[in-house]
Amino acid sequence: MGRPDSTPLPKQQGTTTRLALVPAQRLSGWVDRFAAGHGPLQEEMIDDGLVLQASDGAVALLRAPWPVDGRPGRGASSIERLASLATQERGLGILLVRRGGFAVAAASGQRVLASKGGKRYADARTTAGYATEVFAGHLIEYIVPGGDRALVDQVLAEPSLGAVAGRTRLALLDIQDPKPAVLQKAAAESCAIRITVTNPPPSSR
Repeated sequence: MGRPDSTPLPKQQGTTTRLALVPAQRLSGWVDRFAAGHGPLQEEMIDDGLVLQASDGAVALLRAPWPVDGRPGRGASSIERLASLATQERGLGILLVRRGGFAVAAASGQRVLASKGGKRYADARTTAGYATEVFAGHLIEYIVPGGDRALVDQVLAEPSLGAVAGRTRLALLDIQDPKPAVLQKAAAESCAIRITVTNPPPSSR
C-alpha cells in the first residue's frame, strides 16, 4: 500500500468526505456496517490503499498506518491483511508540537516507552534536544508528527535529530493541545487504519 499520508481520492463537486481512525480489531465490523448502510461492496487495490465502492456510490479508501516495507499483513482477504499489517508493532518517534506546548515519545506500536513534554512551546533546538533524549536507545522506524506541521518541520531540521529526521513520516495527527497526557492517544491513533469516506451528492444516489 502507498504512503499513509498520501493524497486522498479526488472529490467531485457536491460530495462530502469524512475521516475515521479505526483500530485493527474493529476493522471487520466497520466494513460490515459500511456495507449495511451503503449496499454491496466492490474492492480494488490501488497504490494508495484499498478502495471499497458501495452500490449507492459511496466510496471508502482504507489506508494502512504505515508502509508494508517487506512485512505484509497476513489473512485470506484484503481486509484481514490490512488489519494484520496494522497490528504489527513498529518503532515510532512521536513528535507533537504547537505554540502552546510540545510532547515527544518513543513508542512500540501503541506502547509508549519513554516521553517528555512541556506546557509552553520551547524553541526548535530545545524541543529537538528533548526528542533526541527520548528517542535514544529506542528503535525509531517512523516519525509520527502532530499539531503544527511547520513547527514539526523546524524541530526535525535541527542537527541533533539528524539520525532520525530522514525517517518516513506517518500521517499528521490533529493535536490541539500537545501534552504528555495525550501521548497514549496519539500512539493509538498512529496505529489506526485511516478511512476516508466519500459520499456522493444526494441527487446521484
